[in-house]
Amino acid sequence: MNIPYRIQLDEEQIPTQWYNIRADMPEQPDPCLNPATGLPVTLEDLTPVFCEELAKQELDATTRYIDIPGPVREYYKMFRPSPLIRAYNLEKALGTPAKIYYKFEGNNTSGSHKLNSAAAQVYYAKEQGLTSLTTETGAGQWGTALSMAAAFFDMDLTVYMVRGSAEQKPYRRAVIETFGADIIPSPSKTTEVGRAILKEHPNTSGSLGCAISEAVEKAVSTPNCRYVLGSVLNQVLLHQSIIGIESKAAMDSIDEYPDIIIGCAGGGSNLGGLISTYMQDSLKGKSDTRFIAVEPASCPSLTRGRYAYDYCDTGKITPLERMYTLGSQFMPSADHAGGLRYHGMSPILSKLYHDGYMEAVSVQQTKVFEAAVMFAKHETILAAPESAHAIRTAIDEALLCKKTGEEKTILFGLTGTGYFDMQAYSSYLAGGMTDYIPSDAELEAGFCHLPNVELMRSASKV
Repeated sequence: MNIPYRIQLDEEQIPTQWYNIRADMPEQPDPCLNPATGLPVTLEDLTPVFCEELAKQELDATTRYIDIPGPVREYYKMFRPSPLIRAYNLEKALGTPAKIYYKFEGNNTSGSHKLNSAAAQVYYAKEQGLTSLTTETGAGQWGTALSMAAAFFDMDLTVYMVRGSAEQKPYRRAVIETFGADIIPSPSKTTEVGRAILKEHPNTSGSLGCAISEAVEKAVSTPNCRYVLGSVLNQVLLHQSIIGIESKAAMDSIDEYPDIIIGCAGGGSNLGGLISTYMQDSLKGKSDTRFIAVEPASCPSLTRGRYAYDYCDTGKITPLERMYTLGSQFMPSADHAGGLRYHGMSPILSKLYHDGYMEAVSVQQTKVFEAAVMFAKHETILAAPESAHAIRTAIDEALLCKKTGEEKTILFGLTGTGYFDMQAYSSYLAGGMTDYIPSDAELEAGFCHLPNVELMRSASKV
């Protein structure tokens, strides 16, 4: 199947536009809500937190293609287009008739796809005349990517890093500091919300929700500063669409079209980017590709979460999104799922999943590392634990093809490298890694804190 490709590439094979999937969705995700009123947010609500152009992108559900600014495309040329690779050796080892391709986003210093959105967000902040930014990071890829972009565009940056990851990955912290950013393990005593979380959970290893709360508080209390986020938000999936655009162009050039597309899923940025243009075909009835989101069994927002309005952060200071969530108060275990340990999922992906356009599976971390080690031995790339979730499911689907004899084409996202995750690999290889799956009771403890939107609206009218 060869469906015409619509977005133009420049002479360096860099896409000239991002693709906004919301323009083609039959039903839009429910609107983001102001936590003070329970009403849909406006541009004026968002601009104290985000820079203006990003706030506009966040709310734009109609513009199908958005031009990539020239300076951002120039920046992209240092590491894009990223390679599309066929895993011949893995196919041979599995004895599968399936063809396995992966889009490798780890060929930059951040080691991940995160630089695609970091460059855009810092550029827009610089154009607005801002002087500093704040953000959170889980496993550290986003913090690294943003520190790289901030250094290039000469912006100050403060990064709140999930404490468990900061302790597991001191060298990731060193890379972030090398590019000039300040990094603070979260939760910390540097913010009111951080101190409150520590008082309630003094021994917590932290979460992305905690770090987001601190970063937002820092942004709104610092002159000429804004907050930027590496996943979940509509604007981030827009920037990451470059992954899918390039993937489709590359596969079209060899007359291939995936039957199955697989990506790891935490907040949803890489998965949303990878599936973007292929999902466009599916939404228009031009293909029947299967889309599979793979999440950790320890933090299963799609497979065991609730589709409800919830805060994006633990401190309950952000707007509310309708998404698959485990509850903003859910504290994930300190396992090696890293950047996938977030309580909620992108509103766009949540809506696509809820409406039946996507599938989701959860996998345990020992099975994830089993797949990562096999992949490394046959394809020579040491994958990040997050990426290895996609590898696990790609292997499972390829083995199913072996069983059925079907010659399917599989595409998965290899979102980053695992060179800062050697503690996790060592734990697995030594036999010390265990699997954690939250009980129904533990999940219920998170669900009971979901906000009552109608009560919120009523209270705002008093």
